[in-house]
Amino acid sequence: MKKSCVSKYIFVVAFLSFSVVILTGCDSLLNKYPLDSLSNSTFWKTEGDALLALTGVYQQNKLTGTNAKQSFDLWNQDAYLRLFEATTDNGFEKDNGVTDFNNGDLAASYQPVMDLWTTTYIKITKCNNFLENIDNVEMDVNKLEEMKAEVKTIRAYDYFWLAFLWSDVPLVTKVLTVDEANSVFRDSRENVIKFVIEELQSAIPNLPVTRPDKDYGRITKGAALAILGRVFLAEKRWEDAKNVYKQVIDLGVYSIDARFSNLFIEKGENSKEFLLVSKRMPDIYGNSILLSCLGFTWGGYHHYSPYNELVEDFECIDGLPVKESPLFDPEKPYENRDPRLLKTIFVDNISVFKNILYIAHPDSSPNVYQDQLTRRQWSGYMVRKFCDEDYNGNLNVYGCDFPMIRYAEVLLSYLEANIESGTPITQNLLDETINRVRGREEIKMPPVTETNPDKLTTILRRERRVELAWEGLRLFDLFRWRTAHILLKGRFHGMKICSKKDAPGYTKVPVNADGYYFCEETFFRENVDYLWPIPQAERDVNKNLTQNSGY
Repeated sequence: MKKSCVSKYIFVVAFLSFSVVILTGCDSLLNKYPLDSLSNSTFWKTEGDALLALTGVYQQNKLTGTNAKQSFDLWNQDAYLRLFEATTDNGFEKDNGVTDFNNGDLAASYQPVMDLWTTTYIKITKCNNFLENIDNVEMDVNKLEEMKAEVKTIRAYDYFWLAFLWSDVPLVTKVLTVDEANSVFRDSRENVIKFVIEELQSAIPNLPVTRPDKDYGRITKGAALAILGRVFLAEKRWEDAKNVYKQVIDLGVYSIDARFSNLFIEKGENSKEFLLVSKRMPDIYGNSILLSCLGFTWGGYHHYSPYNELVEDFECIDGLPVKESPLFDPEKPYENRDPRLLKTIFVDNISVFKNILYIAHPDSSPNVYQDQLTRRQWSGYMVRKFCDEDYNGNLNVYGCDFPMIRYAEVLLSYLEANIESGTPITQNLLDETINRVRGREEIKMPPVTETNPDKLTTILRRERRVELAWEGLRLFDLFRWRTAHILLKGRFHGMKICSKKDAPGYTKVPVNADGYYFCEETFFRENVDYLWPIPQAERDVNKNLTQNSGY
C-alpha cells in the first residue's frame, strides 16, 4: 500500500499559500504581520499581492506540533547561536540540546538536524512558488525583476547552507506534487554550488545598492555579493572571493561603525556596518535572544555558555596573545585585555548589567545569586554581546534586528582571500581591512603590521573569532578551514575558579591545573562529522535519498 505520509517538510504540494498581512502603520515590507492565507487561484493579481508574497518568503518559518519550540530557520538567530556557535569551541548550550554535533554521537535521527533541514526546504518551496507565479502579476517590470532577485538570493543562500552541511542534496527549483516530492534524488554538491553561484550572479545586477528606510532589511546588491563571497571562501576560489569582496568595498555605502556594543542592540539598528539583518519588531515579530543570553538574575534562561578557550583568544591591549604578552597576569586573566572581551562575555565579579554585579562563582550564595555556576551545567561565562540594558519589556519578544552580515566580516574575508590567493600583503592592505576593524573608536586595538602570510593567517583567524564571536560564523570557519577535528576534540573549560596554587585542593567543582572550571570533553569525528546526516524521517518516506558516510 502506498504510504500516506508525504515527505513532511522538504516539499509541500503545489498550492503553497502565502501569508496575508496587515500594515502596522508603515509601508515597509518587513513591518507586516501574517494573519491568514490565500490560495494561488485568488492571488497573484496586483503589486500588493506580490509584496505580500515576498513578505511570506522573508518571514521566519516556524515548526508546529512537538517541534514548535524549535526555530532553526536560517533567517532567525536561534540557528546561528545554537547550531553554528553552541556546537563549536566558542561555547555550548546549557541544556546540552545540541551536543551530539561534536561528541561523536551525531545520528540521522537527531531532531535538530531534521529541524534545520525542514525549515530550509520550507523556505525554498516558498521561493519556488513565488518565482513560478510572480510573472502573473501586472506591475512595473523593474520592480518585478528586483523582487525576483531578492527571492533568488534567499533561495541560493539556503541551498548554499544545505550543500555546505549535507553535501549532496535534492536541488528542486519548482513546487512539486506529492509523488514528485517522494521520489527525488540527491543532486551532487558540485551541481548545487554551481546553481547557487549562477543564481546569485543573475540576481545581483537587479538589486539596488541602497534602499529607503521603509524597506530596510530587504536584500541589497551588497548583501548578495557578500553571500557570494562566502560561497567562494567555502569553495577556496580565492581570486573570485577577492574580486567579489572588492566589489562590496567599492560600492562605498558601508563602513566600520565607531561603536561596537551598540551594533548588537536596538541603538545600533540601521548602522552602515550592516549588509544584511534578520528584521524584527518588538512584541509583534520579536526574537528571544535576550531570554537566551541573560541569566536568572535578569529574568533570562542563560542558554549559552562561552568557553574559556574563546576568552583566551582575546589579545591583551598591547596587541599580543595572552601567551606572549607581558601584560597578561595568569591570576588576573581578565585585566589588560582587548575591550571586546567584556563587551562580548559576562565575567564573574567584573561585569555589571542594569547596575547588578554578575556573580557566577560556585562559592557564592545561591539564595542571592541565581546565576552561579553550579546551578546548571554552565561555564560561568554568559554571552554579553546582545544584552540590551535599556530594554525593559518582554524578553521573549525583543525587537532588535539580528546581524547576519557585517562589513567587518567583509573586510576580514577580503584580507583572507588576498592572503590565500598569494597577493603580496602590504601595510596599506592591512590598514584598509583588519586594522579598520580593530581600530574602531570604541575598541582601539593596536594595528597589525605582520605581512608574512603564515603568521598573518594565525592573526586573522584569531581576529575573526573574537570580532564575530556568537554571530553564527564559527562553525562555517572551522568547517571550511578543516580544523574542526582538531579544535573540537578535547577538553573545554569555563571561568577561572581559583589560583593555580589552590587548584589541587579545590573540590567543589572540577578544575584544571590552572584553576579553570572543567566543562566537558568533545569527540568530533574527522571522517564523519564534517557532513551532517540526511534525516532518517526523510529517508523513511523517500527511499531514493542515500545517506552520508558514517551514519
